[in-house]
Amino acid sequence: MKAGKSAAAPKKSNAKLAVKKATPKAKAAKDPNKPKRPASAFFVFMEEFRKQYKAEHPENKSVAAVGKAGGAKWKAMSTSDKAPYVAKADKRKKEYEKTMAAYNKKLASGGDDADDDSDKSKSEVNNNEEEEEEDEDSGDDEEENDE
Repeated sequence: MKAGKSAAAPKKSNAKLAVKKATPKAKAAKDPNKPKRPASAFFVFMEEFRKQYKAEHPENKSVAAVGKAGGAKWKAMSTSDKAPYVAKADKRKKEYEKTMAAYNKKLASGGDDADDDSDKSKSEVNNNEEEEEEDEDSGDDEEENDE
């Protein structure tokens, strides 16, 4: 064997180089009823551009290629060419602000109305009641058969 440092020799740790890992914090549950944020002007443009690009290039299945082509076209467009997309985005933003105001007002006034909207639909609730009645009726049938 070669002489040298043994594998069991303690390693010196440099406190300055030590990386402290942050403990992961639990995320707050997202409200599924909260309105989604509106798309920016670029994403409004991309909705239309994707359809056009797929019509022109049906063999291309790459999402990255569509994104790169859309980004390049968006950069090349003048502000007057972008104006209809900006107008649509502004309209969506105003609608979003209205729905958020209503959503926040609903939260502030009484909280969730989730108690009113249970997981079961009304038809399922009615079905459960009917099944219970049928179970009671079926018990009567057994008694009649025994006699």
